Amino acid sequence: MNIPDFILASASPARRRLLQTVGIEPIVKASDFDESQIQVTEPKTLVEILAKCKAETIAPQFPYALVMGCDSVLAIDGQIYGKPENAEVAIARWNLMQGNFGDLYTGHVLIDNTQNLTVVKCQITRVYFGKMSDRAIAAYVKTGEPLKCAGAFALEGFGSLFVEKIEGCHSNVIGLSLPLLRQMLAELGYEVTDFWQ
Repeated sequence: MNIPDFILASASPARRRLLQTVGIEPIVKASDFDESQIQVTEPKTLVEILAKCKAETIAPQFPYALVMGCDSVLAIDGQIYGKPENAEVAIARWNLMQGNFGDLYTGHVLIDNTQNLTVVKCQITRVYFGKMSDRAIAAYVKTGEPLKCAGAFALEGFGSLFVEKIEGCHSNVIGLSLPLLRQMLAELGYEVTDFWQ
């Protein structure tokens, strides 16, 4: 069986590192898809549509490849939050999150151009945030990390200090669910080990 190239349609360094951790060296090609054109208020539907749009933007450039698109949002009390636009927004977000919990939704799409098949899935992980002082919130936002992440925190960075516990898939919170990726590859007839370098 010829194994296609694995393309990651994402500029996220965290997603790339997750794949590298499990032996997949993706070809990274950021989609630069304009997310603002998708107006959906239901988090699962939103991340699945955005992940698909990102993958579909890149897929035609790689006829013999598997193209992965992902998108994550944090939902608190049913309200969707992506990356905060600036420090003020990030501080306000953390005032809402601290001592609370949110559900992190990540849409995953695999387009297999060799078989003309597409698999779409969503993984949801509940994240509980610790109580934080105003000073700690300000210091964390000042690092710049929250401005780069859906939900205004990075589990693999300073943000891990302020997460009390996680219910569900850990890697999903970082950017993509590795167990879900394994299942999606199996649906397409691959073993995840096929993509080991």
